[in-house]
Amino acid sequence: MLPNLTPDVALAERLFAELRERSFDGTGITREAFGPGERMAHALVAEAGEALGLEKRVDPVGNLYLTLPGADRAAKRVIFGSHLDSVRSGGNYDGAAGVLAGLAAVAGMKQAGYVPARDVTVMAIRAEEAGAWFPTSYPGSRGALGSMKPAELEVRRLDTGRTLAEHMRDEGFDPGFIERGERAIGADGVAAFLEVHIEQGPVLDAEEIPIGIVTGIPGSRRLRAGKVVGEWNHSGATPRKYRRDAAIALADLAVALDEAWCRLEARGHRMVCTFCVLATAPEAGFTKIAGEAQFQLDVRSVNLHSCDALFEVLYDKVAEIEARRGVKFDLGPEAGSRASPMDDGVQASLRRAAEALDVKYLSMASGGGHDAAAFAQAGVPAGMIFVRNQNGSHNPHEAMRMEDFAKACAVAQRFAAEHAG
Repeated sequence: MLPNLTPDVALAERLFAELRERSFDGTGITREAFGPGERMAHALVAEAGEALGLEKRVDPVGNLYLTLPGADRAAKRVIFGSHLDSVRSGGNYDGAAGVLAGLAAVAGMKQAGYVPARDVTVMAIRAEEAGAWFPTSYPGSRGALGSMKPAELEVRRLDTGRTLAEHMRDEGFDPGFIERGERAIGADGVAAFLEVHIEQGPVLDAEEIPIGIVTGIPGSRRLRAGKVVGEWNHSGATPRKYRRDAAIALADLAVALDEAWCRLEARGHRMVCTFCVLATAPEAGFTKIAGEAQFQLDVRSVNLHSCDALFEVLYDKVAEIEARRGVKFDLGPEAGSRASPMDDGVQASLRRAAEALDVKYLSMASGGGHDAAAFAQAGVPAGMIFVRNQNGSHNPHEAMRMEDFAKACAVAQRFAAEHAG
């Protein structure tokens, strides 16, 4: 029989309020990766963990571990984890909900006098929102897992122009840990990794279901520095047949890919396609035909064959538009990631926990990337719980309800008790 445990949701509520108060930027929440906002959040959570009597450790890349010791200290541990950084002017729950759910679950165990058979750790991971600050993915989790490449330390933060390694050193951490190929955790020491996270889309809210059990995290194909080169000319004096308009050529491409996405989706592909940037060059003006335009493209799917199918359309359309419009496309370097299915056994345990607690759930794929992907790719059995969230994420209007969060905490706690009981 599993013990009758209750997560300390009141503790999480208090910490949510403190995080909001201390990182509100006048519009939304800003906790910059490897910067003062993230530093503040880690210090706040560390203080709360130590007040509970949890063991505290910080690894060389800055991840925080708060551990409730188990009876067998040598057994593989269970980790609750997520991040505390945010995008600029984002919401208060994206990332933080996972760290505070883990803390609420462990606090409830501690208060009940429950000693798990193995260690249960809450991990506050650095810089999951790195893409908003540095052009790389999951430096905190991949740095801990030993899967980050040393060259990635030289990427530059978008607002300061300084390297990731410099920002890590500023915060008192050791980028040499990554350069030496070392790791802090891995599949040999972790029985399961569970990340609680707000759903970043509208599905759970529309379906009136409080939590989701995630089946997989999508892979992606991305163009961060696409460019169209045409010819600058006078907007009033140049007839249509003499124009090489980069803006219209780029608009042609955007419409063509949107229509192709619609066709592919009708054939069963599940994917998203986003032109994150569609812009004329800075020298464009009111009386000019755009001689240059820039774009960023993000295509994601749990099945990378779907991304490939859309990129085949991209290549065909680029050649067609170049010939018709007299322009030249430069797609720039391509980046991306592979898809990460969540562990079948973890999913089954989460379903059992939800059913035992009479919590309604939906099995669903994630739309965004998460640190759980880095754990899955490192061979750690990983899973995720989504919490119903209103108004999306990466904006100041995130509106997760505490009653939904409490249900996610209860399911996460029961999952951990099952794995560490």
